[in-house]
Amino acid sequence: MAKVQKTITIAAPVEKVFAFMLEPSNLPEVWPSMVEVKDVQRQPNGGYNFSWVYKMAGMRIDGASETTEHVLNKRVVTRSTKGIQSRFVWTYQPEGAGTRVTVEVEYTVPVPVLGKIAEAVIVKQNEHEAEILLANLKARMEG
Repeated sequence: MAKVQKTITIAAPVEKVFAFMLEPSNLPEVWPSMVEVKDVQRQPNGGYNFSWVYKMAGMRIDGASETTEHVLNKRVVTRSTKGIQSRFVWTYQPEGAGTRVTVEVEYTVPVPVLGKIAEAVIVKQNEHEAEILLANLKARMEG
């Protein structure tokens, strides 16, 4: 499994940043390769189940995710149930009047689809993608 961990500090309250990122339909606004989010269903634990369309190396990948852990204004864990096997851990910490956001991702590159040679390139692209995602979130929350 490939792993990515990135952190950013955003000049916005934890409650605002957490609420925005909890709602799956907001993801395409800040996540460049997230093409679409649909079939969003609220769970009793406060999280969501949802389907998504993601572009990886120019290929369309249809998937689905579910929230496995939800701690209000502190932590959200989602895992893929279809598509790219992955686990996302989002943590939110107050930092002064702002928020320190960390995303940790473990995922499997769909090697049979993309080929072993492409795997290293994809991992590097996904690290860059995480940086862009957090920068876009920062711009959206501070704007």
